[in-house]
Amino acid sequence: MTSGRVADALDMNTEDPRVRDRYGSQGSMFLKARRLIEAGVRVVGFNWGSWDTHSGNFNHLRGQLPNLDRSLHALLEDLHARGMDKDVTVCVWGEFGRTPRVNKNKGGRDHWYEVAMCFLAGGGMKTGQVVGKSSRNAERAVERPVHLLEVFATMYHNLGIDVRTTTIDDPGGRPQYLTGGRLPIHELVT
Repeated sequence: MTSGRVADALDMNTEDPRVRDRYGSQGSMFLKARRLIEAGVRVVGFNWGSWDTHSGNFNHLRGQLPNLDRSLHALLEDLHARGMDKDVTVCVWGEFGRTPRVNKNKGGRDHWYEVAMCFLAGGGMKTGQVVGKSSRNAERAVERPVHLLEVFATMYHNLGIDVRTTTIDDPGGRPQYLTGGRLPIHELVT
């Protein structure tokens, strides 16, 4: 993080204002991620909060979703235009889903562990598909449930890390496989 290339990547004043505008006022993290990757950073992650919609779900998302759409579209478009889309995996993922039913008094949706979504793009994957299916009201998975460790295995795969053979030591010094035996999402990587 101390190299000059990384510092330059984080300086948004050097970016064309038209490019910054394409990402939108809320999209600077997406643009910084692209610039960091161009500077040689191998893994970039960031948190975009304000998705916890226990109340006012629909009004809140009317503002939040267009910002995500704009920023994510600009990132994917730039990665493709620069020939980086085969080498860069983009993952948009929350830590859980939201309840299928709206709260009666607050107009919100609480935490839901049964079904969630994950958006993956690039990385040389077979994209443009939906893997898995939920019930009509998104209460439970009904077809090809995807385990969260399969998502991690897919990202490791795209980084060139073989989850079948790579281990890390736990605090007791015992080797543990990265994804507990889960493999990459075969629909995306085979």
